[in-house]
Amino acid sequence: MTRPSTVDLHLHTQASDGSMTAQELMQAAAEAGLRTVAVTDHDTVAGLEAAATAARSHGIELVAGVELSVSWQRRTLHIVGLDIDPDADALREGLERLQAQRRERARAIAIKLEKLGDTGAVRWVEATPDNRQLTRSHFAMRLVEAGVCPDAKRAFKRYLAPGKSAYVATQWPTMEEAIGWITAAGGTAVVAHPLKYPMTRSWRHRMLAAFRDSGGSAMEVCSGNSDAEAIRTGIDDAESFGLRASLGSDFHGSSQPWIKLGRLPALPENLRPVLDRMR
Repeated sequence: MTRPSTVDLHLHTQASDGSMTAQELMQAAAEAGLRTVAVTDHDTVAGLEAAATAARSHGIELVAGVELSVSWQRRTLHIVGLDIDPDADALREGLERLQAQRRERARAIAIKLEKLGDTGAVRWVEATPDNRQLTRSHFAMRLVEAGVCPDAKRAFKRYLAPGKSAYVATQWPTMEEAIGWITAAGGTAVVAHPLKYPMTRSWRHRMLAAFRDSGGSAMEVCSGNSDAEAIRTGIDDAESFGLRASLGSDFHGSSQPWIKLGRLPALPENLRPVLDRMR
């Protein structure tokens, strides 16, 4: 577990974050020693074409991906689709539905922020082009730029996390629907960062069982800044539920500077890598 990985299956381009272009992202990935990466923007595939061009220029193998928001047991989860056909009809229709929900949520967050004193939030949302989706990370950056919060992490903690004053709950598509869109697009469904959801061990195991029984086939055993204990837990869960193993930084650029590229350990040899299924 000590040697670094050359694979990162969970990166985000400007399509979801806004802080880096695809060329800048792939240059950073190359400088970090990565040879295979997946771009998995939130609920959109708009950044994949530019990412593919940039990846080729740096000799990087790009895995086409997406990260879908789903609702399960009144919780929001993220399901990554890897090696997808971004033009598949079922996926395209599902993403259109998710984009509409995201636009509705962005306006609802803006209304809450206006009540808290940000008088230009609604105008800012309405002026944003439809082809650029607004995530909570964008609102966090807005709060930082306005001097309301010192950094994005504090913006989430004070305003944008579940239960906070500007958080808006959304009923996303079901886990079964999202996995269906991914598989219809020829892809592999992966549970993103399963240890980061606020749930007990027993609930996490229920979630992984439901994911597997709905057609999901892999989970991230290492994500972001996972420590050694979290990685061991991820390995145990993957083995217990018969899931292939994936790993990804969940890199979002400057909006989350505490996550770095090229810091992930390699997968243990006893696990079945998700890439083997795709290749």
